[in-house]
Amino acid sequence: MKPADAIQDLQYFGEFGGVNPSISDSSTYTFLSAKTMFDTFEGNADGCYLYSRHSSPSNLYLGEALAAMEGTETSNVSASGMGAITAVLMQLCHAGNHVVSSRTIYGGTYAFLKNFAPKFGINTSFVDITDLEAVEKSITQKTTALYCESVSNPLLEVADIRALAKIAKKYNIQLVIDNTFSPLSISPKILGADIVIHSLTKFINGSSDTIGGVVCGSQELIDCLRNVNDGAAMLLGASMDSLRAASILKNLRTLHIRMKQHSHNAMYLAEKFEYEGIKTVYPGLKSHPSHNVFKQQMNKEYGFGGMLTIDVGTLIKANELMELMQKQNLGYLAVSLGFYKTLFSAPGSSTSSEIPEDEQKEMGLSEGLIRFSVGLDNDIERTFQSMKKCMKSVGVL
Repeated sequence: MKPADAIQDLQYFGEFGGVNPSISDSSTYTFLSAKTMFDTFEGNADGCYLYSRHSSPSNLYLGEALAAMEGTETSNVSASGMGAITAVLMQLCHAGNHVVSSRTIYGGTYAFLKNFAPKFGINTSFVDITDLEAVEKSITQKTTALYCESVSNPLLEVADIRALAKIAKKYNIQLVIDNTFSPLSISPKILGADIVIHSLTKFINGSSDTIGGVVCGSQELIDCLRNVNDGAAMLLGASMDSLRAASILKNLRTLHIRMKQHSHNAMYLAEKFEYEGIKTVYPGLKSHPSHNVFKQQMNKEYGFGGMLTIDVGTLIKANELMELMQKQNLGYLAVSLGFYKTLFSAPGSSTSSEIPEDEQKEMGLSEGLIRFSVGLDNDIERTFQSMKKCMKSVGVL
């Protein structure tokens, strides 16, 4: 089943017949008997709610839709993408364990694995995720998780999920995929991933008005995350608010329409930028080193996603161009992604600034790199012509 169809096949009615499910705006819930309260606390009373840090009806509605989209048994929503990422890694790993991670990942995830997790005796090897031999060589007897992003932030490296899944299964470790950059376009679970994570803040919500995260996986995993005695999601407490869950669920229903337009516009700009001689990275371009990998594992109708990068050489020139494009109302100089308006930033000094400069250079993250989250512009040709004028004005063209 197509991922968008799986979302739309779910049917929710509100308490009074509303076409949207009722919002459970409550932090705690009553019981008719003390025994039922005890059973619920122990996780043995299906359909009963105890306290909203455990779960709530609104959160479960959203979680069910996201699990359907990713093709997993169930999911657990959280207050942020980092709340989802950290909970999974802390659940999978114990003191003395080891993680193999892509070297190009979101700066917050990198900082957690590099600087925070070692406090708990968890160490990480960062590798070129496109070098399958290097990935396998990095696995040790203590490795419990292989972590990467479907499309990496910010360099847009594409993970060969099928190949990585074979490696993970060979060594009996969990393959964890952050699919934030490519919802609907790529379905990691179908390709062999064990766990799929999203920052709901980005494309899935799409309106830059809330933050949220989700872990999609097996019932066993989600039960472990929610366990009151040793569940990382439960005890770290990054719980999503019911009002936010209801809002994200409404926006999720239009994700398939938005992703098609994001992808269409990004492909158009990428082709135009490359034609003009600008160093452009976009998975939809044949010049992308992993173009065929993406093509072989994508859900074609949703395209290659809404993220692209260009390299203008220096940070000074990048900042000058971004400031001028914002002044001309072509987008906003802002971090994050998935908004209706194009967002652009220089990752080396923003979303990837947690990565030391020498490591940025080693992975190919130059100071002149600009990351674009391409918006939903109706007339993308007009947008390009205006961007071209800006580029000429600052000497990029």
